[in-house]
Amino acid sequence: MKPLRKKLFVSFLLIMGLTLAGLVLVLAQLLPVYLEHEDERAAGEVVSLLGEKGISLDAADRAELEDRLAGIDPGTGKKKPPIGFLMTAAVVFAMAFIASGVLYYKMADRYVRPIDLVTGTVLDLAKGNYRARAEWGEAGIQVGLISAVNALARNLQDMESIREAESERLETLIGHMGSGLLMIGRDSEIAMANSFFLNQFDVREPALVGKSYKAAPLPASLIRLIDAVQIEERPRTEQMDISRSGGTGTMAVYAAPVINKNGGWLGIVVVMHDITELIRLERVRKDFVANVSHELRTPVTSIKGFSETLLDGAMYDTATAEQFLGIIHRESGRLETLIEDLLDLSRIEKEGFTLELKSVRVGDVLRQAIETVSGRLEEQNMKLSFHIADSLTVKADENRLVQVFVNLLANAAAYSKPGTGIRIEAIPDGNAASISIEDHGIGIPEEDLPRLFERFYRVDRARSRDSGGTGLGLAIVKHLVDLHGGSVQVQSTVGSGSVFIVRIPLA
Repeated sequence: MKPLRKKLFVSFLLIMGLTLAGLVLVLAQLLPVYLEHEDERAAGEVVSLLGEKGISLDAADRAELEDRLAGIDPGTGKKKPPIGFLMTAAVVFAMAFIASGVLYYKMADRYVRPIDLVTGTVLDLAKGNYRARAEWGEAGIQVGLISAVNALARNLQDMESIREAESERLETLIGHMGSGLLMIGRDSEIAMANSFFLNQFDVREPALVGKSYKAAPLPASLIRLIDAVQIEERPRTEQMDISRSGGTGTMAVYAAPVINKNGGWLGIVVVMHDITELIRLERVRKDFVANVSHELRTPVTSIKGFSETLLDGAMYDTATAEQFLGIIHRESGRLETLIEDLLDLSRIEKEGFTLELKSVRVGDVLRQAIETVSGRLEEQNMKLSFHIADSLTVKADENRLVQVFVNLLANAAAYSKPGTGIRIEAIPDGNAASISIEDHGIGIPEEDLPRLFERFYRVDRARSRDSGGTGLGLAIVKHLVDLHGGSVQVQSTVGSGSVFIVRIPLA
């Protein structure tokens, strides 16, 4: 039985019991008087009837008659209780009490039980159980109340589902955004940090959340920035270098106070963008512009200087004029090669550049490359040996692959001593062809190897210019090999030579 029905039923029983008890007391007080009055009236009527019949009674007989009519026992002199009347009254009262209880229970079950159901449902809703419903299938005025509560429960469940979905969506968005996010509450404690932020500092969430930002394992520069925002109450942006497990990274950090519409302080939000790659690209761009300017200025300066000398009169000296014109021709050729390499590299790096891939025999590609650089090899009296696996075929753009090996062979010739040898080996290696070019040149220091494929990067700048190189050959090699889905590696020992290994997927 539900609490409300039980309370009301107990209250009804108490009220009925008190009412019946009051009636019993009233009857107990009035019944003797009523009975005595009725006994006197009955005795008077009997005496009058006897008088009409000619029978007279003396005082003793009349008193005895009144006692008998009143139910007084002659032996004891006490009046007999009205047993029949009392039993009848008791039965009537009991039946009335039972009938009232049954009737009330029926009414409570019909009109009060829905209230119990509604109360229980509302309490469940208050506890956050928005799936709770009041089950009622009977007709009546209660249906409207039950339907209203169930509609409220459904609306709350829908609102909770929407809130959970939005919360999950927001949590997913914050957790997977490409920037670091740090929320600091009004009490200076860290309220939230997303995964990007945690990964940058190689810490776990419990190490930050719930702690004061000053006590958290954060860089000193970031703490100073947060302090400044807290004092000044205005946004600030700074660029700072942060040490992390993968090395030092450059971050653009934006910190701003969070203030509600009434001007109340809610905390500080910190957004951190990793601009390490942007800084590197900007440095590469600046270096590229500086290198291009320098590489173009050198031949242009030579051409201009020697042409001015010729115009000043040296053109009339046949030997000098021939020498200067030879230098101008050589420098103009170098300038032309540089511009062609720049344009070629630009085309390769341009979005949408595609290769004409087909099955190509590695032996044919290497023979074309050797023919192209054969003149330089003969000038330096260099010996060439090679071992190429039979029927080794790759999926490649033949012309571009020839360009790759021409650049590598030219590079090997430029940095090798005259009379040394170059060895070429092409063998299958898993699902790729491994082509290596080994020279016995000056070698490359280990610290220069990571930057070897950058544009205009030279290990020995003076020798590179003397060799006629533009500084773009290896950059072109790297881009073309990457476009083929392959890789290029270099192994080198200073004074002993270098080995360039190119891997191209098999056809």
